[in-house]
Amino acid sequence: MSVLVVGISHNSAPVSLLERVALDSDGVHKLIHDVAACEHVNEVTVISTCNRLEIYADVDRFHGSVEDVSRMLVERAGAATAQMLPHLYVHYDDGAVSHLFHVAAGLDSMALGEGQILGQSREALRLGQELGTVGPALNVLFQQALRVGKRSRAETDIDRAAPSLVSAALERSALVGAEVAGSRVVVVGAGSMAALATATVSRMGAATVTVVNRTATNATRLAQEYGARSAPLDDLAAELAVADIAIACTGATGVLITTEMVAAARTEGSSLSLIDLALPHDVEPEVADLPGVSLINLAELAEELRESDAGREIEGVRRIVGQEVTAFLSARRQASVTPTVVALRSMATAVVDAEMERLEARLPDLDDAARAEVLLAVRRVAEKLLHQPTVRVKELANETGAVSYAAALAELFALDPDAVDAVTRPEGV
Repeated sequence: MSVLVVGISHNSAPVSLLERVALDSDGVHKLIHDVAACEHVNEVTVISTCNRLEIYADVDRFHGSVEDVSRMLVERAGAATAQMLPHLYVHYDDGAVSHLFHVAAGLDSMALGEGQILGQSREALRLGQELGTVGPALNVLFQQALRVGKRSRAETDIDRAAPSLVSAALERSALVGAEVAGSRVVVVGAGSMAALATATVSRMGAATVTVVNRTATNATRLAQEYGARSAPLDDLAAELAVADIAIACTGATGVLITTEMVAAARTEGSSLSLIDLALPHDVEPEVADLPGVSLINLAELAEELRESDAGREIEGVRRIVGQEVTAFLSARRQASVTPTVVALRSMATAVVDAEMERLEARLPDLDDAARAEVLLAVRRVAEKLLHQPTVRVKELANETGAVSYAAALAELFALDPDAVDAVTRPEGV
């Protein structure tokens, strides 16, 4: 199994580009079918969310497949290749396993630990199974990823990490005189973190809450859920002009709130608390140099979060994911030598059977008891001779390096390649 991931997400691309690759149900189906038709792709499925589009494929060749799969995403965006490619990311083999486990555990989400991605990963597996494009390789990988996600949430409180981040930011804001209660709050964004921020400030008694987002329908939907109002991104400067607190969490790759914008919007003597929860930044750092403007960002919150209960939960999930990645890769490497070990033992069995036939031909009067003793002795000799090589090849499979110990074993014992392949070939093929 060699898994390839080609994707684009809030971590790699601006919202404007993510919107261009957003797919409805039919679009996801077509993408899966198109990728499945690529020459080097054996299995495929897709994780599609409002801020993530990732293709997971089992491939027999890296270079040809990564070019084909990347082209599929570029075509969906309707963008020039040169414009799109810098925003794509690629993970292969061990890196692909690690990435999916991090995604399922909520460590790659805009709102750390959010549970929705676990259901979205489950849906990707179900859809691939339904379309017949997921086989044993991706099935095993996704099933394990789902277990990792469940274990992370069962053994830690990772789902509390994002709320803790928002709360910590608002507490800092209060220290500089910007209490939420009675304040006019602007939330920039409409994703998971923005929803969390909107819910939090609404609960804390903000006088008004305005959701600003590039996509008007998303802003309206979020605003209506919490009794807030919405505004288009073009009105951001005007909204900042009357805000007491602004929380930015769009996940865009470029700065949305510039020093020039804030300076032009604010009147002399007014104050504004800017909270930047995006990575990379939504707010230009130099904004903090303006009179009456304070800036709280992730860098300032990082140490506080790390020392908090939420930070410990995040580290706990990272440890769990690390353990699970190591265990999965170890099991996969050991499984990769199984066909060779089975073929070796089959060869030994065939040798024992041939020698017993030869013995019976030379000693036709050998009684059943004696024959059974001879057979048992020969089998024990073969088993003892094979025991150490088969144990060691499984142990050595976990060591890094260019040497293929399974291939060396097959070469030393002159195993028939067809016999090795037959062990993993589906019945009837």
